[in-house]
Amino acid sequence: MALKLLVAGGFGVGKSTLVGAVSEIRPLRTEEELTRPGKRADDTSGARHKATTTVAMDFGRTTLGPGLSLYLFGAPDQDRFWFLWDEVAQGALGAVVLADPRRLEDCFPAVDYFEHRGIPFVVGVNCFEGARARAPYEVAHALDLDPGTPVVPCDARDRESGKEVLIRLVEHAGRMHTARLLESVG
Repeated sequence: MALKLLVAGGFGVGKSTLVGAVSEIRPLRTEEELTRPGKRADDTSGARHKATTTVAMDFGRTTLGPGLSLYLFGAPDQDRFWFLWDEVAQGALGAVVLADPRRLEDCFPAVDYFEHRGIPFVVGVNCFEGARARAPYEVAHALDLDPGTPVVPCDARDRESGKEVLIRLVEHAGRMHTARLLESVG
């Protein structure tokens, strides 16, 4: 069985890094150099040293167990690429909203997108050096998440940490889809 998952979040939170860390294949990346006009159009203040940006999507694949493969689609965060989201989200089981604990407000658009479309998601709080660690309940409160939305601390650079976030997403999405199915028959 193959499941489609999205990885979304604000600029420079580690979406491409997460997809690359967990992928068993060489990930497809659409990274381009940040240009002067791009730097003016995008808010790069939270990631001043970032020199590239995703201009379409990232793609990777990983296997969680016998017969269960995950196809990962990393979504671009810039407003000018939001038209891609509806296409990429077609058929997705769920999403990871990756968050930088120093800039939680940057993931509001992704949280809103998935909430409004009823797409199950988890928030992966990426560990950045020098960032204050935040408890999951603090992040859930700051993002005004629906009760039961998992918040998972992670390190997007670490394969096992990234896979743990994906496992939590698959479990959460499975529970949500089962509840919806039972609700529709009951």
